[in-house]
Amino acid sequence: MHYADYKTILSAQNGFNLYRGCTHGCIYCDSRSECYQMDHDFEDIEVKRNAVSILDAQLKKKRTPCMVGTGAMSDPYIPLEEELNVTRQCLELIANYGFGLTIQSKSARILRDLDLFKEINKKTKCVVQLTVTTFNDDLSRILEPNVSTTSERLDVFDALREERIPTVAWLSPILPFINDTEENLRLILKRLFRANVRGIICFGFGVTMRDGNREYFFNQLEANFPGLKEKYIKTYGNLYNCISPYSAQLEDIFIRECRKQGVMCTPVETFSYLRKFEKKSNQQLSFYGLD
Repeated sequence: MHYADYKTILSAQNGFNLYRGCTHGCIYCDSRSECYQMDHDFEDIEVKRNAVSILDAQLKKKRTPCMVGTGAMSDPYIPLEEELNVTRQCLELIANYGFGLTIQSKSARILRDLDLFKEINKKTKCVVQLTVTTFNDDLSRILEPNVSTTSERLDVFDALREERIPTVAWLSPILPFINDTEENLRLILKRLFRANVRGIICFGFGVTMRDGNREYFFNQLEANFPGLKEKYIKTYGNLYNCISPYSAQLEDIFIRECRKQGVMCTPVETFSYLRKFEKKSNQQLSFYGLD
């Protein structure tokens, strides 16, 4: 871990990341890519010095509340968060100033801040997003070795449903020749529907590869799936978008089943929902038993 100085933290789209780098060890991680110009080891987490005070100042300057998001590039609930509490301090600011929140993670550690999610959702909208790639816990321990297993993340979805916190799932990535099966897809969808997720974000059935993350991914394939690296090279070469040979079939199942359940299933509609700030009226609060 090391600290770095930053002058700003909120992006033009009101997103922010508190850390740079990650210790989850996900074999497919795009954030390792060279295009992000990280000048330190990926596992040597860079903590943004004074992130809380910077966010405080930027939120104060905003004339009207909006949705604020975190977790797109760096998980806000890496193990280091237990020691630093940077994420929680930022969520307290968001709650105090009346902003909405979208937050994304792969860790069951996210439930630590359930009280703040409830406080934010009481006044406006708090949407928790979790990634699910495979239904099989043994496989998830290979694909995402240092993070909560799939079953633990699905339990988080259930816990949030009980607290009426809206949720969105990321079905990404679906790795060719590894988890791109109809059985895997249907099992995941069944559990997500049971958890009453509002939407499922899927950018197609496959994985993207850039310089930096491709090399790491191939090394992990060699270590965990003998012979699969050669199959990837033969099938995709240096392609950026490595599409599953079963993509069309899986896409059809995904869209059809989501539409049947009334679950948002296109990035356009789901991101529109995530970005829309909603201030709850007294009538809405009464309906939820929150007045």
